[in-house]
Amino acid sequence: MELNDYVRTLRKNWLVIVVLTFLGLGVATGYTLTRTPTYESESTVFVSTQVGSTAAELQQGSSFTQARINTYVGLVTTPVVLDPVISTLRLNSTAATLGGSIAASAGQNSTLITVTATDTNAVRAADIANAVAASLSSVVPQLEPEADDGSSPVRLSRVRDAEPATQPVSPNVTINLLLGTMVGLLLGVGIAILRTRLDTKVRTPRDAEAITSAPGIGAIAFDVRAKERPLILHADPLSPRAESFRALRTNLQFLDMGGRSSFVVTSSVQSEGKSTTTINLAIALADAGKRVALLDTDLRKPKVAEYLGIEGGVGLTDVLIGRADVRDVMQPWGGRSLYVLPAGKIPPNPSELLGSHHMGALLESLENAFDVVLCDAPPLLPVTDAAILARVTSGALMVVAAGRTTRHQLTGATEALTTVGAKLAGFIMSMVPTRGPDSYYAAYGYGYGYGYGYREAPAKGRFGRREPRVARPDGAAGANGGREDSTGTSAASRRTARSVRREA
Repeated sequence: MELNDYVRTLRKNWLVIVVLTFLGLGVATGYTLTRTPTYESESTVFVSTQVGSTAAELQQGSSFTQARINTYVGLVTTPVVLDPVISTLRLNSTAATLGGSIAASAGQNSTLITVTATDTNAVRAADIANAVAASLSSVVPQLEPEADDGSSPVRLSRVRDAEPATQPVSPNVTINLLLGTMVGLLLGVGIAILRTRLDTKVRTPRDAEAITSAPGIGAIAFDVRAKERPLILHADPLSPRAESFRALRTNLQFLDMGGRSSFVVTSSVQSEGKSTTTINLAIALADAGKRVALLDTDLRKPKVAEYLGIEGGVGLTDVLIGRADVRDVMQPWGGRSLYVLPAGKIPPNPSELLGSHHMGALLESLENAFDVVLCDAPPLLPVTDAAILARVTSGALMVVAAGRTTRHQLTGATEALTTVGAKLAGFIMSMVPTRGPDSYYAAYGYGYGYGYGYREAPAKGRFGRREPRVARPDGAAGANGGREDSTGTSAASRRTARSVRREA
């Protein structure tokens, strides 16, 4: 993962990170508030020897003291020292229990012993530290062998008495809260990265490129009203989603397909938007002046006729079995140079029909008569129709639903094309979010100017006059001034279609 991938991961999982950070802070706060405060007090004891005043005697006494200092430190938590303390302070404790709250230490090359007492009461902690220091000072001389004059060679003196602490040493509120916050933050970041690593969905063009080894030629903006208005270029030509198809149209022109211009539009599985993508791309190409042939080659669940509102009872299947001529069943649509061949009746052998010699000959004749031929085909994983059809076209365009298609599905679809020797010309990301960390329209150059003062505007004519709606079922006048049927096709466009069929 690169730096921008980590940034996108953090942006995408910011809620998880924030929740876990506050959870860590809350746990630390709860733990701190439930702990009983403890206090520490220290008393210092100086260890010295009673020797002569010569330099040699002083040196000998200092060496003796430093050699014995660790022994005296170890005596601090023994019963011989702590029993008198318990008795003096009348503590309800044993020497072993009290020893757990007592610590003693001595610095290197030092004859100072520091006695530290810990207790939930600051005054009691100071009293215990002073009592232990006093008990140690009296016990050690008794344990050392007497000198020739009967006195002890070692003397311990308290040089600093313990004072009651004003602040508890535990719990440390600041440290606990910082640690809780950091643990929660790190846990949130770790879970965010783990979720990204385990995510099998194709979310970015780079994910799709890594799997397909094909270029991305477009991204279609997600539209919550897509089901209500699938033909976005016809229903709302100024929307960001409509602009996405215009950008796709432009990028499609840069594909080098060896002079051919027939494409199969397919996907890995159903519900990825391949049919609406195919139709809107065909409309966009026709709006640019291209002569476009749109074929519904999904002979299992055809949708083109339904979306375009045309008669689909007779179509491709009738042409392939020789029952009808393509010039008689191909229908013009929308007053554009767009001609649609619906699927017709659903046959019992779709794969055989699409892989037949008649299908290849039909595509060849359409390529000669039109600038672009688009075939809306079934998904690749459930059936082999699209893979078979892709062999006799210039290539396949794979529609990949952002955040829905899995890597496994896209890999299987790509392998289905490779197995039959078909070429994957490129992929189209569909349902791409327009906001958030998975939005890629800035990279594709989409969306500029659509957020500033945008509103849906009525369609206008060539000279800027507002025109009436098209495709009225009652046969009212359309935008081109002619009478239109329920498909939005005027009489003028039907005359143009007849002339095209004669040319074909």
